[in-house]
Amino acid sequence: MTKAEAFAPAKINLTLHVTGQRADGYHLLDSLVMFADIGDRVTVRDAPEMALDVTGPMSNGVPADARNLCWKAALAFGTPVAITLDKHLPSEAGIGGGSSDAAATLAAMEQLYGRPAPVDPASLGADVPVCRVAQAAHMTGTGERVLPLHMAPLHAVLANPGVAVPTPKVFAALKTKSNAPMTAWPDGGGARAALDWLATQRNDLEAPATALQPVIGEVLRQLASLKAASLARMSGSGATCFALFEDPARAKSGAKTLSAAFPDWWVRDCVLR
Repeated sequence: MTKAEAFAPAKINLTLHVTGQRADGYHLLDSLVMFADIGDRVTVRDAPEMALDVTGPMSNGVPADARNLCWKAALAFGTPVAITLDKHLPSEAGIGGGSSDAAATLAAMEQLYGRPAPVDPASLGADVPVCRVAQAAHMTGTGERVLPLHMAPLHAVLANPGVAVPTPKVFAALKTKSNAPMTAWPDGGGARAALDWLATQRNDLEAPATALQPVIGEVLRQLASLKAASLARMSGSGATCFALFEDPARAKSGAKTLSAAFPDWWVRDCVLR
């Protein structure tokens, strides 16, 4: 084998409760995460030295050097490779694009070389451990504790207005650092029970992110107005927001409606698992 590929799905924080802050400044989180069936794709090839080529519709502005988390993940693995990152997710968008790319790089290198990655995923970033799981999960601590969950698929529309929201600035603007954790989620009941429970939870970063980028509020209003939308919320530290639906046809119709009304926004329908 001379090359291997891995999919890097969008990570969606359906909830994000900030429950505290450690003495070293890191925030403590309580979050339910699911992954979309849309994302980037990483290809790694055996090579004498490190190289990274960034392609795809969302490649503009993505570093193709040692600043990129794909590059850092490959270095941590310990073997030089030539990486192609086919970029379809917006950057600094609250959907874990860079972290998912790093996790996919490690997965592809494990395939290529037939051995597990000799690296703690958390050393590459707070979202990398959950992106290594790449399925519905409960994420706690600073992101290093991940419990995979069995959940019914959810249908969603994702929307990003094209503004970058740096995560450190959003956390800095968060006024209250110690908030209530999630309540216990329903055991059984399928998608409807999950949607009803999600409506009672929060993203504590939504308000500070909206204060920094008021357009997020407009995105949320537009998503909430889509026919049959059960919930509209921001993912991660923003600016990507989502609306959830029980029916995939409603999600597809909602994405079409939103794209027509706001052609400059990045809008996709997807399935979350």
